[in-house]
Amino acid sequence: MNLDNLPLLIILVLSVIGNNYSVSIAALLLLLIKLLGLEAWFPYIESHGINFGIIILTLAVLTPIAQGRISINSMFDSFKNPIGLVAIMIGIFVAWVAGQGLPFMRETPETVTALVFGTIIGVCFFHGLAVGPLIAGGMVSLVISLLGLFK
Repeated sequence: MNLDNLPLLIILVLSVIGNNYSVSIAALLLLLIKLLGLEAWFPYIESHGINFGIIILTLAVLTPIAQGRISINSMFDSFKNPIGLVAIMIGIFVAWVAGQGLPFMRETPETVTALVFGTIIGVCFFHGLAVGPLIAGGMVSLVISLLGLFK
């Protein structure tokens, strides 16, 4: 067995144990790409995968609007109540934090391993979702900046 495949196998096993099929499928697909000798796809997946994932996630979130289940009036109603206003503020904040995560991860690639590891633990054992690395990177960047540890 090739030891280069061991991290993906461990992630696959943990995700199956944790009943997280999204991570299981991702790890399995990456293993298949490696085993089939299609490693040339990795740079493309790495550089465009986040954008494709965000597009698919946004499609899923916007589908109720496209189906007419959420009307323009109900969208405007969200500005009229405290829960809606808090949701808007949190949405703005989280989007901004995630936006800070990508450059932070590019500037400090050594943190990516820790972020991915933390995300896998959160997904597999705490029923989280694998959308966490960008937000986690942004939060790490925010905390590190507040503590004055990152220039």
